[in-house]
Amino acid sequence: MATLTTTEADSILADNFAPWVQALGLSVVETGERHAVLRLPWSDQLAREGGALSGQALMAAADTATVVAISAARGTYGPMTTIQQSTSFQRAVLGKDVLVTARVTKLGRRLGFIDVDLTPEGEEEPAAHATTVYAFPG
Repeated sequence: MATLTTTEADSILADNFAPWVQALGLSVVETGERHAVLRLPWSDQLAREGGALSGQALMAAADTATVVAISAARGTYGPMTTIQQSTSFQRAVLGKDVLVTARVTKLGRRLGFIDVDLTPEGEEEPAAHATTVYAFPG
């Protein structure tokens, strides 16, 4: 049973991501054996015309949560690369933080498959859903 503490996972964010990803303000809320939950705080700087949170911010949050979920499942951070991400936007996020829940559905020696729900805080239905595939060096 591999996992990381939220403090260890926050260190992964601080130590391994570009400044523009760190500028999203993501923080780790929860980690488990095969999942991670990150918070994407609402920011007017991330909103697009009309006031909705931008799709680019949501996609970056999903991609980042994937790294933390895989690291939790493996018990440590290591080199990995996004090889596929598909995101479906179901409704706008207006003025709320988003909880980004990444669940590892399959973890092999070279590939990981992850489902990600992006849900406005306090709501039950996701605003977006992503699937990601990551590769690990041999």
